[in-house]
Amino acid sequence: MVEPALDEGLWVCDSAALVERGKGVQWELLYCGREERAFALRFDGQVVAYLNRCAHVPTELDWQPDEFLDSDKRYILCAVHGAVYSPSTGACVMGRCGRAGLIPVTVTEANGQVRWYPSQHQRPLPPPDPSEPPPAPLP
Repeated sequence: MVEPALDEGLWVCDSAALVERGKGVQWELLYCGREERAFALRFDGQVVAYLNRCAHVPTELDWQPDEFLDSDKRYILCAVHGAVYSPSTGACVMGRCGRAGLIPVTVTEANGQVRWYPSQHQRPLPPPDPSEPPPAPLP
């Protein structure tokens, strides 16, 4: 098996896909060996990325697919518990998350691309096993 060049990062999306304070882009990864989702969004001109998991109770944050910001587009809001996070830092600013914040995911933006850099605890999903049949299509 050939592992991608992780030092070059893994493609997440084209830069144009992230509109200022707009929808996020999600992808799957392994976090401490468990399959999780991460998301990236553009806030104050910077691309930021976090695990899609509330610090209060581990549930996904988006209230609609890829919608992470509150109605004023100022904060990341947990759709289930109402915990409020700073998009710039991931720090909890209100709610039951206390001092816990969102888990950051390292991304960069260059040459019109957003790229993710895996770490010790955040790894790419393994490629599918070619010996297993693909999942059946939904009716």
